Amino acid sequence: MLTIKVNNMKFHAHIGVYAEEKKIGQNIEVDLELVMRSDQAKNSDDLYDTISYGDVYRKTAAVVAKSRADLVERLAQEILDAIRSEYGLAIDQYAINIRKLAVPVDGIFDSVEISLTM
Repeated sequence: MLTIKVNNMKFHAHIGVYAEEKKIGQNIEVDLELVMRSDQAKNSDDLYDTISYGDVYRKTAAVVAKSRADLVERLAQEILDAIRSEYGLAIDQYAINIRKLAVPVDGIFDSVEISLTM
C-alpha cells in the first residue's frame, strides 16, 4: 500500500461564520493523506503511476482561494471533492485535517482542527 501525505500546507482563507472572517480572512493549515489503490510507482519510477503532490497542492490552493464556506468542515469536503474528481479512480482512502490558527473565540489555544476521512 502506498500513501501520499502532503503536510502542513499553509493558506490564507476567507471562510467562517462571521462576516469579518470572510472579509479579512485567516491563516489555515491543511494536511492531506491519500491512500493509493496501486503501489506500482515504487517499481516503475514513473510519475504517471502515482499522484503528483505538486498537483495536489495546486488543486488544494485553488479550492481554498475560491471557497467562502461558513464551516471549515465544508471546506474540507470541497477540497476532497476536487481531489476525488481528478484522481478518484487512483485513490482508495482520503483523509484531511484543517487547522484554523486564529478563531473568534475568547480563550487561549493554538488552533482548532477538524479531520475528515473518506
